Amino acid sequence: MENTLNINEFLTKAVKEGASDVHLRIDEAPAIRKNGKIIRTTLPPVTEKDLSHVLNTVLPKYLKTKVQSAFDLDFSYEIKGVSRFRINLARQLGHTALVFRIIPYETPTIEELLLPPTIKGFANFHNGIILVTGPTGSGKTTTIASLIDLINQNEQKHIITIEDPIEFIYTNKKSIITQRQVEIDTMSFPDGVKYALRQDPDVILIGEIRDIETLTSALKAAETGHLVISTLHTNDAIQTVNRIVNMFQPQDREHIRRQLANTLRGSISQKLLPKKDKSGRIPACEIMVVTPTIKDFIIKDELEQVYDLVKKGSYNDMITMNMSLIKLLKAGLISQETALEVSDNKVEIEQMLRGAYQGTVEKINIQF
Repeated sequence: MENTLNINEFLTKAVKEGASDVHLRIDEAPAIRKNGKIIRTTLPPVTEKDLSHVLNTVLPKYLKTKVQSAFDLDFSYEIKGVSRFRINLARQLGHTALVFRIIPYETPTIEELLLPPTIKGFANFHNGIILVTGPTGSGKTTTIASLIDLINQNEQKHIITIEDPIEFIYTNKKSIITQRQVEIDTMSFPDGVKYALRQDPDVILIGEIRDIETLTSALKAAETGHLVISTLHTNDAIQTVNRIVNMFQPQDREHIRRQLANTLRGSISQKLLPKKDKSGRIPACEIMVVTPTIKDFIIKDELEQVYDLVKKGSYNDMITMNMSLIKLLKAGLISQETALEVSDNKVEIEQMLRGAYQGTVEKINIQF
């Protein structure tokens, strides 16, 4: 009898190995991502029969009829006592491909994630919007989970999460948490936010802002006295503001800029970098806190001034991505090559490496 891939065994091994993702494609050996790098296993190539068996194991009942006609699907899976997984199904050259993102049971703390302690301050906001941004796989979901759990431990609040699919599962501590999955518990992100406002929330987590409708709902919730936390795929604070404003028609942008200036409390932009000793990865973070001055610059569309203020804003524990990279470099946690490779402003970081901003860098108070 032909052996088929035992997906539960394979995923269990991947979790033990410390993988972050698992890739399955027909006619290719299964692969994992560990410490940011794709590693091919020595297992036989995945067959159509293997993938069909995997889908039969991991696909939720509500998607069984949809899978044949769908080009892309997101759903979750759990192996009790091992881990949860966020799964993406996609088509590749006419075949089905699966990517599993490993979601640990335990929500890591801000300290365990080696995030700047400043981020803890974001859990103290009672209204407005907080955005966590960065490329896919940069740890946005985990950072948000650590923030939600911090509120859960310390505040008596009602937290509603709207996700597609649900990733971290929370246990009620001081707060009560309602977790809703798009297409199972609510029709869409905008619907989820609209109805959340009638469910006595204090904090609303929106898994991702993908369109104008979700963004409009998020801003409305933030304006009406709720704390909204969400993610965007942008690289820094300025890009984040521009991306939001540019989602709207030119005639609406001035109004949105003002609305955003009034509701945005701060943004965290992050990247996950390989450690110098190859023992794992560490986040580099740009942190912007919206002060009255930054609010004015957003309204006036003078975003370059915002960057200068963040660069000088160590009194608010604000930090640019380049300053974070230099800090990690000085602590011996990343290599100079890594810092140069991931920086979006290479001219500036080269100046910083030559000591042009030595004084500014020294003033930053970030603990590890």
